[in-house]
Parts: sequence; structure tokens; C-alpha cells
Amino acid sequence: MDASSRPSRTAGQDVPAALARAGEGVMSGARKRQSVLEGIRAALGAGGADKTRKETVRKRLKSPRANLVPERASKDRAGRLELFTGMLEGQGAKVSHAKGPGDVPEIVAAYLRDNNLPTDFRTGSDELLTAIPWDKTPSLTRHRGRGQASDGVTMSRARAAAAETGTLFLTSGGENPTTLNFLPDTHMVLIRADDILGSYEDAWNVLREVYGQRTLPRTVNLISGPSRTADINQTIVMGAHGPRRLHVIVVG
Repeated sequence: MDASSRPSRTAGQDVPAALARAGEGVMSGARKRQSVLEGIRAALGAGGADKTRKETVRKRLKSPRANLVPERASKDRAGRLELFTGMLEGQGAKVSHAKGPGDVPEIVAAYLRDNNLPTDFRTGSDELLTAIPWDKTPSLTRHRGRGQASDGVTMSRARAAAAETGTLFLTSGGENPTTLNFLPDTHMVLIRADDILGSYEDAWNVLREVYGQRTLPRTVNLISGPSRTADINQTIVMGAHGPRRLHVIVVG
């Protein structure tokens, strides 16, 4: 052994002294964030308590300004439905049209049957989904609650949609748990035809009317098709981060 051997422990400290000294200059996550923000404010010549900037933010939140809206978003109702359907189908989604809520169960049953999928599915407690006469089609079994890892098929309601890109706006909450959007292999979404707007701005305005200016839900998911990625070798892989199938049913 070396003549000046030492104990293997840390001599009464939490970590060896050399390691403790090395960590003295390390910034915590919160301090790093604060440092970055202070740098941005300094570059802009603004302070954290700048009253003018705070007032500007308040005004913009109260009266949102529309961005540049593409011409295709200004179509009439029939044009919006056609554009919405085409955009979604172009992304690999299936779009069905129901004249009324009474037609939905058979549309769902036919879709599940044609794709050799289980006939049980899970939904939230949304009033539109609850009002559908599921009993008309005994082969269907509807479960309620948050999405489970074992769910193969789920259904949600979209509060609004933007026809310009075929994008669904799904809000979180007990009525439509976010887990229903991402856990299953097959996701079905119900939306009223009147809730399909032209632009993103129109869709956000609908959400503000439904939930109020300052009480929007914690999460708003924008979905424009089934999950896919091309991260590996630029090869499209379906279902990488969510459902590999999306079936949208437009009612009305």
C-alpha cells in the first residue's frame, strides 16, 4: 500500500472535495433560464418590469390580431367542407359524412368492420358523443374515461377545425381526455359540419367563445392526419408518435 493511504469514504462530506469544487460554477436550470432572459432583455433594451411591454401583451391577448389568411380559407360552407375533406384525405385520413347523429353508429361499425378492427372503443363524456344513439348498433361497445395503453380504438370530439389545412382542434378535459388522441392505434374524431371554419384564426375565435378569453383548456392539440415520421432514412413510418389510422366523421 502507499505510505500515505487515505480512507475510501468522503471524509464527512456529501461528495469528495475535488468534485464539490468542480460543481461550484455550474448553474441550475432556473438560473440558466433567468440568465438567457436577462440577455434577451439587455439586447432589446427592455427591463423585466417594463410597463409598456406588459401593456402591449395585455392588449394583444385581449384583442388578437389576425395573421395573413390564405385565400382558400374564405370559401363558403360547402367549399370549406370540400377543402377540409381533401386536405385530410391527402394526409392519409379517412373522412366520412353523416347527415345526423343517428347515422354515426353504422358509419363507425362499417369502418371498424372494413378494417378488421375490434368493435369496442373508448370515449370521454362529451355531450355530442353521449347524445349519439349507440344502442342502434348492438355490435358496438362504448367505454368511457381516459385513454388506456390497451385501447385499440378511441373517439374524440373536435371543437373546431381549420379547412385551410384540414386541421382538427381538440381540447383537453374530462369530456375529451388528451390520452384518447395519442394512445390508440386507431383514432376516430367527430366534428359538426358547422364547426369547420376557414382559417386558424376563425377556429381560435370559436374556442375563445366556447371557453372564454382567459380560461382556455390546458391543452389544444392540432391534428391534421394520422401519426407519421420520416426521421429514419427519409422513409415514411406510420404510427410513430400516435395513431396510425385517423377516421374523421363530419356530422351535418
